Amino acid sequence: MAIIKPFCAIRPNREKAGQIAALPYDVYNREEAKEVVSRNPESFLKIDRAETQLGDEVDLYAPQVYQKAHDTLWEMVEDGSFVKETQECYYIYELTMDGRTQTGIAACASIDDYENGVIKKHENTRAEKEADRIRHVDACNAQTGPIFLAYRSNPKINQVVAQVKEGRALYDFVSEDGIRHKVWVVSDVAQIALIQETFAGIGEIYIADGHHRAASAVKVGRMRREAHPGYTGEEEFHFFLSALFPDDQLMIMDYNRVVKDLNGLTAEGFLTEVSRIFDVEGPLLEAAKPEKKGSFTMFLEGNWYRCTIRPEDVSDDPVEGLDVSALQRKLFAPVLQILDPKTDKRIDFVGGIRGLAELERRCRTDCAAAFAMYPTSIQELFAVADAGMLMPPKSTWFEPKLRSGLFIHALEE
Repeated sequence: MAIIKPFCAIRPNREKAGQIAALPYDVYNREEAKEVVSRNPESFLKIDRAETQLGDEVDLYAPQVYQKAHDTLWEMVEDGSFVKETQECYYIYELTMDGRTQTGIAACASIDDYENGVIKKHENTRAEKEADRIRHVDACNAQTGPIFLAYRSNPKINQVVAQVKEGRALYDFVSEDGIRHKVWVVSDVAQIALIQETFAGIGEIYIADGHHRAASAVKVGRMRREAHPGYTGEEEFHFFLSALFPDDQLMIMDYNRVVKDLNGLTAEGFLTEVSRIFDVEGPLLEAAKPEKKGSFTMFLEGNWYRCTIRPEDVSDDPVEGLDVSALQRKLFAPVLQILDPKTDKRIDFVGGIRGLAELERRCRTDCAAAFAMYPTSIQELFAVADAGMLMPPKSTWFEPKLRSGLFIHALEE
């Protein structure tokens, strides 16, 4: 059963929370991160991406980058930009985007639950990306960005969350992208006990986003265990920073595909191939998203087409039954010869937050065709993880993004 425990967060003082909170480190390239920190010197990105404080000649993964992250974090603790909670608490974290609200609980999850399968994953990780965050967590002696976890909605937890939200929020600010963020502290002993006991009865927790950060946190925990052979199991390095959300509040957006060429086919010849494989309607009068699972829309030579997967090509397999899998299996591999979408440079992926206009723009600049997908559901994600299987790359795009810097979990005093 899941161990989800309260912790003594290091968190921004109330006045600075809105300035400090930052989008995850991996949504920016180096130049973009540098621009954010230049525009807002308080941004937590200066810790998550400490190369922003060093010259461009310094390698992204140089030792001084991680040392700078450590020094900046603990200097901000010293100067009062961050404060440390004196009592172990949970934190209610609410995000509102376009009038839609989702509310989770910031807490610490167990590295043992990750390893024994209580916390389930649906993606593979890349060693080089893990190595970066391992060095960052180890150097900072802290986890700085929460892993986004999901669980099946529970009425007892929902009731506590609703009660806490009736009180005054610790933080309440709107970030640059228009997302409203609110945080409440759960310090009542009875409420803490109820949350902890209820999670202890939940058998499955799922990584929604943050597979690399989760794997890195677990590996740092293992390293600390080796360095402390007399550990008791209560030390903070046995746990990693998380934000857990009920499944019925989460929104997964489409994760769309663009291809750089048509593998030697003309647009007319490619459309003929697509029509041979799928049921195709169009050209459509205007840009359109797919309306249901089992369908996608395609932009080709300035026109949109609605495409439907045929019944005989629908699979009951949790992975093969995904729309992105059907598109890869039926079209990309045999017709375009894009055999491995993880490594093939002829395919790219566009998050649904960028809209259909971005797909059209890519086709005007560097791509030959675009495919707008129907969003993968949270139930599909759960089914893949429950089966111990892995999703194809870029199957899910979660919005809104959790902010880093609102909650920090120190590993040792």
